[in-house]
Amino acid sequence: MNTKDEPVHGTVQEALPDLRYRVVLDSGELILCYLAGKMRFHRINVIIGDKVLLVLDKYGGKSTNRIVRRL
Repeated sequence: MNTKDEPVHGTVQEALPDLRYRVVLDSGELILCYLAGKMRFHRINVIIGDKVLLVLDKYGGKSTNRIVRRL
């Protein structure tokens, strides 16, 4: 895992309720992510198959990773 604030690329595999997503990282790891506040505010849609940029949780948690950009 990367350290705090290092962006990581991944692909959205599944959309879940409450704007949460299952994302497969380029390394093959499957993690749970939520949509960042600015993406919610600007109503940017993320769908299955989209390439996204993530910021991983600084404490190594698997459920508190943020999607910060759609590529």
